[in-house]
Amino acid sequence: MATKDEIIAKAKEAIANFDNDAAAAAAQEALDAGISPVDMIQEGFTTAMNEVGDQFEAGTLFLPHVIAASEAMTAGVNVLTPALEALGSEMESKGKIVIGTIEGDIHSIGKDIVATMLKIAGFEVFDLGRDVPINDYVEKAKEVGAQVVASSALMTTTMVSQIQIEEQLKEAGIRDSLKTMVGGAPVTQDWADKIGADVYGENASDVVTKLKEMF
Repeated sequence: MATKDEIIAKAKEAIANFDNDAAAAAAQEALDAGISPVDMIQEGFTTAMNEVGDQFEAGTLFLPHVIAASEAMTAGVNVLTPALEALGSEMESKGKIVIGTIEGDIHSIGKDIVATMLKIAGFEVFDLGRDVPINDYVEKAKEVGAQVVASSALMTTTMVSQIQIEEQLKEAGIRDSLKTMVGGAPVTQDWADKIGADVYGENASDVVTKLKEMF
């Protein structure tokens, strides 16, 4: 049987090669070997996606490559999801979180990782997907009684819409009853402070750590 390091290496290679089948196979091999699905996501798929992101930033990979890599990661995570949900269901819900990628932005891989890691940490996550209209965050937060509304923006042109979330939550009269969290590649702590968001999440681990401290 392959070692944990060997299986994680297969996961990374699958992402680098944009190979959905290989990613799913590596995920299944990890489950069969008793490897934690959390480790598989963090050390394998997420690490590989971060490398793809770095290459995209450097101009050596392009958007179609990033999308293909994220699809491969999704194929792998889908195999791991039942095991992840089993881990999450063993814990009492720490709080309800509405999360989505902001309107006009079709990138979702970072948000998907954050949503998955929050589920593992015991939060009840309502994932609105990508290209989410501002009003949908507000309506969902009202519907489920969310403690946190989290938005991801991967482009400077869409991150300005995170201001609208703050404003519309105030208009709906629920801003004071919950926390807002922002994240995404161009988003910074300074931006979060400027727009009045409660939490800035640098990456999935950072998000989980900060929200655990709040609840």
